[in-house]
Amino acid sequence: MTVFLVGAGPGDPELLTVRAARLIAEADVIVHDRLADEAILDLARADVEFIDVGKKPGLPTPQEMINTLLVHLGSQGLNVVRLKGGDPYVFGRGGEEAQSLIDAGIPFDVVPGISSAVGVPAAAGIPVTHRNVSVGFTVVTGHREKGGASSINWEALAQVGGTIVVLMGVSERAEIASRLMSGGLASDTPVAAIRYGTRPEQTTIRTTLGELADAPLESPSTIVIGQVAAFDFSPTAGTSAWARKAGHASLD
Repeated sequence: MTVFLVGAGPGDPELLTVRAARLIAEADVIVHDRLADEAILDLARADVEFIDVGKKPGLPTPQEMINTLLVHLGSQGLNVVRLKGGDPYVFGRGGEEAQSLIDAGIPFDVVPGISSAVGVPAAAGIPVTHRNVSVGFTVVTGHREKGGASSINWEALAQVGGTIVVLMGVSERAEIASRLMSGGLASDTPVAAIRYGTRPEQTTIRTTLGELADAPLESPSTIVIGQVAAFDFSPTAGTSAWARKAGHASLD
């Protein structure tokens, strides 16, 4: 028996990998975060044990507790799925969990998932790279530990060029925008913020860097900064699962 660190993708159950769906259906225990969609959890057996370890704002589950839980469950001879939104190793602390399992001698495996850094912009019709517009993209977290300073050199990042994708950055958007502009990005740089990307309730707010601080954003949102954020190559309604479900919901 093994602990599987499984990426659930950005939200739409149809974007799960085949292996992820199979492991969810076979699991004895599923340890999931708060971004795991109910439709994904519904793929599990009727007798599965669900353990919610979501890091809720103001009521976080300590990572050390999650690590200990996975080691404990893994030592019981159970099929354990640690289900994470997006990809386990993209701001999912999957590396910390893997290290804890290694230290305890618990077998584990990793099942990659579609990161919201690329899947969510795509669902909103935004390519993170585009020929002659953006030849690369940088993915950063806007989150910072409680009481701590941001570890991101936003002024330097502004000089890199290309697209900037910010995860978990809604609460810090005013500082992020200010520092990027201090680093040289123009105030009219396009910005798009996609909430609940690929889900039926998906919405997109389009603004500029100069107006980002006052934009009515809510978590969880993926923020795309750069010229590509002005594009809207939305899939034709009826051909895309999330376009059908969301009805092209937008707050442009």
